Amino acid sequence: MKKDRIFSASVLHPFFSKKGTSTANEDLEEAINLTKALNIDVLWAEKIKIHHTVPSSIFGMGNIQRLKNIIHEKNINLVIINTAVTASQQRNLERIWKCKVFDRTGLILSIFAARARTKEGIIQVELAALTYQKSRLVKSWTHLERQRGGLSFVGGPGESQLELDRRLLETRIKKLKKQLEKVDETRGLQRRSRQKVPYPIISLVGYTNAGKSTLFNRLTGSTVYVKDQLFSTLDPTMRLIRLPSGRKAILSDTVGFISNIPTQLIASFKSTLQDVSESSILLHLIDVTATNSEKQYQDVQKILADININPKDTCIIDVYNKVDTHGEKYSTSSKDQVLISAVTGYGCLKLLNLIDTALEKMEETFSVTLPSFSSKPAAWLHENATVSHCKTTNTTLSLQGYISKKNKGLFRKFFFGIKIL
Repeated sequence: MKKDRIFSASVLHPFFSKKGTSTANEDLEEAINLTKALNIDVLWAEKIKIHHTVPSSIFGMGNIQRLKNIIHEKNINLVIINTAVTASQQRNLERIWKCKVFDRTGLILSIFAARARTKEGIIQVELAALTYQKSRLVKSWTHLERQRGGLSFVGGPGESQLELDRRLLETRIKKLKKQLEKVDETRGLQRRSRQKVPYPIISLVGYTNAGKSTLFNRLTGSTVYVKDQLFSTLDPTMRLIRLPSGRKAILSDTVGFISNIPTQLIASFKSTLQDVSESSILLHLIDVTATNSEKQYQDVQKILADININPKDTCIIDVYNKVDTHGEKYSTSSKDQVLISAVTGYGCLKLLNLIDTALEKMEETFSVTLPSFSSKPAAWLHENATVSHCKTTNTTLSLQGYISKKNKGLFRKFFFGIKIL
């Protein structure tokens, strides 16, 4: 049985001198962790200061020759360049270094491909990868100069390998898009079904490896896969939780964000990201142990803006996680911030109370008087609203409390003819 090829990699982070060394160190460390997330050995890592990008190869010939010697000495067969690399730059560097070259987009796509488990996730990742590959096809094959004949259903006589490869890719992309449209329709039906279930949705968002899945398991008692690695969660998971007040809500664990996320992934995961945009509350997890936590915070805010989430219109609670190791460095000055440890449970009750308070602000008072035998509408209100006062007589049942505007509308729809104030 043939063994899988084991890659030994070099990770290179080109940066412009005006951006500063400290940021470059953090970016290089993230690129190394991304590479290790694929179980690839990193034998050499370096940040390289450049004054301008060389159109044909990114780096100048001095750096290219120096790196060539390192690559050959250490027997490296994969080079990760932590920036966008054009198809021609990739081809030129591969010819000189005689090894495979990935850019940041290709690396992230590879991680997503390795992590995808559900049918939807696999389709989304493959579509993103093929879209990326199609944009680079003109320079990404070594056999493109060859001509080959073929049968009519393969290609006409003399069709170039490039044309054939491009046509096959376009055919596969069209097929995947149709499959994804069906999946999106299914998710749309599921979304509409959830809208009929009068529970608010609370979505966990944040930079990758901030601890979202660990917190999800802590709050729901679930056993969602957790590992200290980037992008351990790709496929969204939802569970029902009960808050301290007795309210019920749906907690959603989502894919982690990252800076410079490939546009192909945003396009392919638009249905998944739509669930985030339709949430009542977002819990933004921030890893306080990250050396660049502030930059990660800003990166997440940018991605939220890219999917049309406005902090002025959406309730966002900042959740500073992993304070069991770095808690002494942080304090909260806002009512929409909380310090927690998803591992130990520290601060989680306070977080649940914050969610309760936020949901209460989204509610309004209600008052309804029912015939004493009307058990169904009374049970519905006890299940989907906060009943603070209940009074019974021989003939009537009066209920008062708090209910969301959405649920008040649903009550009027489900129990037409009963007046609710």
